[in-house]
Amino acid sequence: MAKTSSIVLGLCLAVLAGRGAMAADATSAPTQWIPADAVLAVELFQPKALLTLFCDGKAAAALAALPGAGKRKAQPGFEKFMGVVKYLESQLGTDWPTGLGKMAGGGAAFALRPQQQVLFVADAEDVEMLKQLHEFLWKAASGNKNNATSSREVGGATAWSLGPKVAHTIVGKRLVASSGFDGLQTALEFRSKPGGASLAATPAYQAARRAVGPDAAGMIFVNMAALKQAPGIAKALQPKESNPLVALLFAGIAESVGASNWLAIGLRVQEKEDCLALQVVSDGAKLDPKGPAAFALPAKREEGALPNLAVPRQIAALSMYRDLRRFYGAKDQLFPERTSGLIFFENMMGIFFCGRDMTDDVFAQARPEIRLVVANQQYDPAIGTPSPQIPAFALVLQMRNPAQFREVMEEAWQKSIGLASFTRGQKAEPGFVIDRPVHWTTKYSVARFSSTGVKDRSKLDVRFNFSPSLAMPGNHLILSSTEQLACDLIDALGREAKQPPAPLAQTHSLLEAAGDRVAAALLANRDSMVRQNMLKSGGASEADSTGIDALIAFTEFVEQLRLTFSAESGMNQAKLELKFKWPGQKVAETR
Repeated sequence: MAKTSSIVLGLCLAVLAGRGAMAADATSAPTQWIPADAVLAVELFQPKALLTLFCDGKAAAALAALPGAGKRKAQPGFEKFMGVVKYLESQLGTDWPTGLGKMAGGGAAFALRPQQQVLFVADAEDVEMLKQLHEFLWKAASGNKNNATSSREVGGATAWSLGPKVAHTIVGKRLVASSGFDGLQTALEFRSKPGGASLAATPAYQAARRAVGPDAAGMIFVNMAALKQAPGIAKALQPKESNPLVALLFAGIAESVGASNWLAIGLRVQEKEDCLALQVVSDGAKLDPKGPAAFALPAKREEGALPNLAVPRQIAALSMYRDLRRFYGAKDQLFPERTSGLIFFENMMGIFFCGRDMTDDVFAQARPEIRLVVANQQYDPAIGTPSPQIPAFALVLQMRNPAQFREVMEEAWQKSIGLASFTRGQKAEPGFVIDRPVHWTTKYSVARFSSTGVKDRSKLDVRFNFSPSLAMPGNHLILSSTEQLACDLIDALGREAKQPPAPLAQTHSLLEAAGDRVAAALLANRDSMVRQNMLKSGGASEADSTGIDALIAFTEFVEQLRLTFSAESGMNQAKLELKFKWPGQKVAETR
């Protein structure tokens, strides 16, 4: 029992470390007791908001519903731990979420220092309850001869240790814990030297605090300058051989992180919507307007990516601002090591586009507003269902001169489909059949696989996931993996034309995803994924399915994910918003 109690204290401290930061008194914030050499710091200003979001009944029910939860509860260690928690609740006269709120409601800060030293500072709202917990656990631990407990005076305060790697003290209403007595000594020295060489006094931390804004519920601070002193981290942040697709999607982001001295993640809780928003900010340089990665920089203040399109069964959508002409024109600077690959690419594109210049005659035809859409498929019962089931995906561009470029693109598309059919024919595999149907007033091109002669339609070949389509309604160009998604996008663009959207100023990337749709896609392919895991592990294993089931359950809890990248006020910024959907909560159908 005593050994378990010491474990519980460590767990309590670890949980409290993630819960918040405020002041022990009017002049001393927890980060003023943390040394400036901290590499990572977590400071939360509204711990009760996070406790409400993650520790209420809805969240508990969600966690209990996770696959494997029943098995974990049946383990003796879990039962013993819960028995100690219930006993503590009875001794303190409260449930554990309320107790955490009272013992860390005033705030807390957690820091990771060099040599893997940790430091935690928390301010209690109910100091008597904090002392009660300490006294109970100290008596229980010291009563066991196998526990290496000790106490001593540190910095004018009595400190206790339940083991060789944990020491703590209580000063007023402030709990201070560290990985040893030396760490406590370092923290307590700031009592007589307010501010001093503390983390809170550093210009980098102060700049990060201003950047996340005064309404943030908390902040995660990363000292990039110190982190890059580690050889492994420095090597990981060094420029590597660039992948053109990665460079196009993540323009300037890696460079910004590599050039930054600090990185901060601001946390915001929107309680009414069960939403947690994360804002990532760094002091890394903005994209150079004359640099090779400037193809992702909106040319004017009011320009940026467009809002995402919405189609039925949509899983995710990505909207970007990317100047393709400028991107391809800077290929020698962006990808100097890929000269041979680019030569092959240009030779192939020369066949499809009849030798036209890729920079000025092809990519220059596309406007910088680019949108990608991924959606679950609805299979035709008359044809059957393939296995595995691959979601449909499509690229949507706007053409600068549609009257001139339509036939050029149609010819290039038909050549590519013909080449694919020829290649499949060489392998004695079925090829495509091209059709030119009409959806509303838009004539489009589609390449389908014939199902004639297929006997088992319950698990069709993977090729039946695809019916490549090209549609060009108005000044838009749609390249879709399926006919169904192409038609849905024609409808979506028709609705959008009635009220054209305004660009998201200075936003160069916007990603949105629906958790329930992701879960549906994973669930449709669950058996295939389990079989693949079993093959990798060399046999049947419960873990092969438990991990996948847990992933599916987690995605069901995330109602919506929204991630934006922008460049504002001299800093690159990313904002991640997670909206949760707990069991029994209805979701408004907006997609």
